[in-house]
Amino acid sequence: MSSHEDITTRFRDLHRPGAPLLMPNPWDVGSAVLLESLGFEALATTSSGFAATLGRLDGSVTREEALAHAAALVAAVDVPVSADLEDGFGPEVDDVVATIEGARAAGLAGCSIEDVANHGGPVAYERDRAVERVAAAADAAHKGGVALVLTARCDALLHGLCDLDEAIARVQDYVAAGADVVYVPALVEPDAIRRLVEATDRPVNVLALPGVPPAAELGELGVARISVGSAFSQAALGATVEAARELRERGTYGFYELAATGRGSARAAFAARAPAADR
Repeated sequence: MSSHEDITTRFRDLHRPGAPLLMPNPWDVGSAVLLESLGFEALATTSSGFAATLGRLDGSVTREEALAHAAALVAAVDVPVSADLEDGFGPEVDDVVATIEGARAAGLAGCSIEDVANHGGPVAYERDRAVERVAAAADAAHKGGVALVLTARCDALLHGLCDLDEAIARVQDYVAAGADVVYVPALVEPDAIRRLVEATDRPVNVLALPGVPPAAELGELGVARISVGSAFSQAALGATVEAARELRERGTYGFYELAATGRGSARAAFAARAPAADR
């Protein structure tokens, strides 16, 4: 088993502008093990996807729940895991520091902090306050002998709380404050993505959304990482809804064809992780 330092170093090295790291977002241990078995080199949690496993909306998970979930994923796979830690689970700098320290204790290779509080409706932190929070997160992430990869997210654009110029200005300030990776989830158009890449010397993460260029084209734009957010979790829920509608409305069982694919892939992945005595 690799050491925590080895895992974080590997994760950092996987960020190569022009050769994007494909980093999907599992929502539970089973999906993490499955995605690892399919060859992905790193994984990241999804706050929305995890909340859905608890029957809740995004923004309702506590720090303790998110970190316990992240630790379970870390323990289940050998690839680096980064965590979506929302706004650090609190408005104060001390909240952010406590969250990053918890991320280190969970064995995470990286984590992200965003500049929007989403408790009762999205509210963007003022830029100076957001920069202060990123600086504190970076200090906590980089000390202690193992330097976690800190992603600074500008979610203000996603929620319509700022324009692209302000988002880029925020990202540049987050880099100056110590962020290792930058992430503006709402970008779709190639020109906007190119602007962000050219505005910073840090690796850029792009969220896979409808209309976002394919991975090869994002590589040509200089993108270093691609994540999917809650999309895989929502796809699984969507498949469940379609199967349920078929059963309830038509009384047929065509969903077993898709179920067979899932069952076969999952069994192979889980068997490979099982202790030898259990195989």
